Amino acid sequence: MATRQREKAEKRAEMKDKRPTAKARYVRISSSKVRLVLDLIRGKSVADAVAVLKNTPQAASPIVEKVLNSAVANAENNKGLLRDDLIVAEVFADQGPTLRRFRPVSRGRAMRIRKRSSHITIILDSAVKEES
Repeated sequence: MATRQREKAEKRAEMKDKRPTAKARYVRISSSKVRLVLDLIRGKSVADAVAVLKNTPQAASPIVEKVLNSAVANAENNKGLLRDDLIVAEVFADQGPTLRRFRPVSRGRAMRIRKRSSHITIILDSAVKEES
């Protein structure tokens, strides 16, 4: 089992700098809410993903769309890829730091309110494989 993990780690390391990415960190929305939107665009072409995000009424949709557009711009400007050839290879939202606030409740007590944040990452890939 450890052998397979090593192979995966080596493959990730060799592919790390080749694929265009974009990250949004410390976004003030819960990562579980963002994951609902990310599941809709995973594996789709960029044009389909943008269309889905524009028509999804979730609060995380504009944020994810902004990160996706940033990843596309990185692919076009830094890697020289065409927008039409890009697909959404990997998307994930990790939990960021939580702001803790307190609110008074009955009998002189205080309840904790958690204001969660998230880190959103989008990794694109070219649908047309280049010949080496």
